[in-house]
Amino acid sequence: MTTPKKPQKKEAKRFIQSKAYFSSPFSTQWSPLPQEDMHFILKTVKDKLISSGFQKKEVKMFRQWRKKNKAEAEAPQLPKVKSEGEVGWTDLSVRRQLAIGINEVTKALERNELQLLLVCKSVKPKHMTEHLISLSASRAVPACQVPRLSVTLAEPLGLKSVLALGFRRPLPCQSLLFTDAVEAITPRVPALSVPWLQTAQATDARQDSESPLKEEGEQRGLKRKLDSDQTPANSLQPLKVKKIVANPAKKRKEKSKK
Repeated sequence: MTTPKKPQKKEAKRFIQSKAYFSSPFSTQWSPLPQEDMHFILKTVKDKLISSGFQKKEVKMFRQWRKKNKAEAEAPQLPKVKSEGEVGWTDLSVRRQLAIGINEVTKALERNELQLLLVCKSVKPKHMTEHLISLSASRAVPACQVPRLSVTLAEPLGLKSVLALGFRRPLPCQSLLFTDAVEAITPRVPALSVPWLQTAQATDARQDSESPLKEEGEQRGLKRKLDSDQTPANSLQPLKVKKIVANPAKKRKEKSKK
């Protein structure tokens, strides 16, 4: 008599780990900078850095490897003090007035410490500096994308590249080195276009400018009616749901049977 076969187990479907996210409906871009203003900004900042003599100096120290004597090993070692002129920045007080690099500029913007921001146009990939547009606009900090910023300012500063340069706000009873340069550059910086912030500002401006008609017999506290023609129409991008799969063709290795 034959025994009935055991029913085979259904093969479990392999779970593919993925992450879904929504794309942003708004498109943020840097405002174009005229060529004349570009040359003026680069010349003003470069001349100010050269005249101040502020830059980074690094001296390569070669360490001599040798065996220490017993007397040298037992003797207390004094901490080595590095002078500012030999290693590091020439003037630390001037260094505290600047925010150099994308990470340092982002932290300074979040703390509302900047009064002007310059970003290099040759940054790759471009999304590395896109978050600075909304941060600058929300904090009313004039910011623009300047072509050839890194090529022009890297040599005077003694750095390999300068992707972003921010000028900090002065503290009370404090005079900054770049005050005159910031005042000259600020009027030439184009305004940033951020759709969600412009809508709020335009609505507040209309509510402040429009005054209710006061006529005899009218009741106070009537709601204001805004004309549909005056409302700004923002063009939205189609909202898409994107799915990221880490490795869809991943195959598990079968355990070897001993």
